[in-house]
Amino acid sequence: MTLPAAPVSVVPDESVPPLPERSGRAVDLVLRVAGGVLSVVGGVVSAVLELILAPARVGGQLIGVAVLVAVAANVLLSWFAHRTVERRWAVALPAVPWFAIVAVAGIRTAEGDVLLTGTWVDLLLVVAGAMTFAVMGFRQILAPPPPDRPGA
Repeated sequence: MTLPAAPVSVVPDESVPPLPERSGRAVDLVLRVAGGVLSVVGGVVSAVLELILAPARVGGQLIGVAVLVAVAANVLLSWFAHRTVERRWAVALPAVPWFAIVAVAGIRTAEGDVLLTGTWVDLLLVVAGAMTFAVMGFRQILAPPPPDRPGA
């Protein structure tokens, strides 16, 4: 004796509609753009803060705290840009405004004012900050792509 076949429904359960794929992509894009904007703003803030700290002295002697701030901030900004934008080139987002501000700070104005005067702190600030971005960018280039995003 054979049992009658049970009815099988091919209609998916409509009780909880899935999120549309376009909505998820839009949110992802908005978060990436926001991360990129924050990275650029961070590069500007970092450069200005380092220029303010460059002439810092204790007992009349330069202390070089701006160099430490430059290295730490540039490492964090590079990491943040790469994590939020999820692209290898994202390290350029904080680096470009940082380079531009530091370069302009070394140019003498018509009145004779200059922010980077050529002290050991100023020179080390430029070299250490630039090298930090260069090393972080090089590490991003050499890093293997994530398994879910080939070539990212």
